[in-house]
Amino acid sequence: MKKFEFIDHTADAKFIAYGKDIEEAFTNAALAFITLVTDIHKVKPKQEKTIEIAAEKKQSLLFDFLEELIYLMDTEGFLLHDIPELKIEKKDKYTLKARVRGDAGDYEILTQIKAMTYSDMFIKETEGKVEIQVVPDI
Repeated sequence: MKKFEFIDHTADAKFIAYGKDIEEAFTNAALAFITLVTDIHKVKPKQEKTIEIAAEKKQSLLFDFLEELIYLMDTEGFLLHDIPELKIEKKDKYTLKARVRGDAGDYEILTQIKAMTYSDMFIKETEGKVEIQVVPDI
């Protein structure tokens, strides 16, 4: 199964990320997201960070997770290499805890992502397959 694909969009970037479960789909959405910004294969896994988020809805959790990646890029220059661990649980709220690796080195920036949007965003879950669509503001 492919991890993600980019879809033609008139103004911004649009992609669909896939996974066998919600954790894999969120991971692949983050990888697609960073692929818009830089050549992810060139980013070294020199630093490790933990991201913890809670939200009422899965879409809000996804929005906040990707927004956190923008925050790390904007404030620390941190670019994602991979996500060795990501766990989503539902208690009172949905919670996400991820261990991400990347680097704040000097990498070529292909596209600047300004912000996340809820425009055309969806999370579609079926038996053994999850699809996530995202349109960030570039």
